[in-house]
Amino acid sequence: MAQSLATCIAPPGPRLRFLRAEDAPQVLAAFVSDPEMARQGTVRTLVEAEQYVRTVSDPASGAAWALCEGSILVGLIGITIDEQNKSGWFWYWTAVSARGRGWTARAAATVADWALSERGVERLELGHRVNNPASGAVARSAGFVREGTERGKFLIDGARVDVETYGRLASDPWPT
Repeated sequence: MAQSLATCIAPPGPRLRFLRAEDAPQVLAAFVSDPEMARQGTVRTLVEAEQYVRTVSDPASGAAWALCEGSILVGLIGITIDEQNKSGWFWYWTAVSARGRGWTARAAATVADWALSERGVERLELGHRVNNPASGAVARSAGFVREGTERGKFLIDGARVDVETYGRLASDPWPT
């Protein structure tokens, strides 16, 4: 069913497709191009990028899609599924070169719509650091509703960071 997501978001815009093992070098390039990407995981070498790709694309726990401009990977959208609760932790990141174009919001809405309509997930949730308002804009554009702030949720560089949380239910209106 997820095959239906291998689609063009906005011709001639980016394409959304499954993340593949051979994407590891481009994942590494995205991580080393921006120090802020360290918040998404530890990817400093090709070996770490290969492990990251294996982990986030493990079908036993969820799925990950590559957002590509032509043949260049410019972002990832993923869901870690909790089958027992019919819910999922939703996440995304965008390479510096592709930020500010609205692509991640459209891709996130596409993946969320699929998860809530075809995958059988009833609730999606996500969180972002309070000092990352662009991530909140992506979430809202993808139909997520802000639910609050979790104080000191993430530990980043030895410091506790507050996180804004968002949710989207299958019964929520779809984004337009």
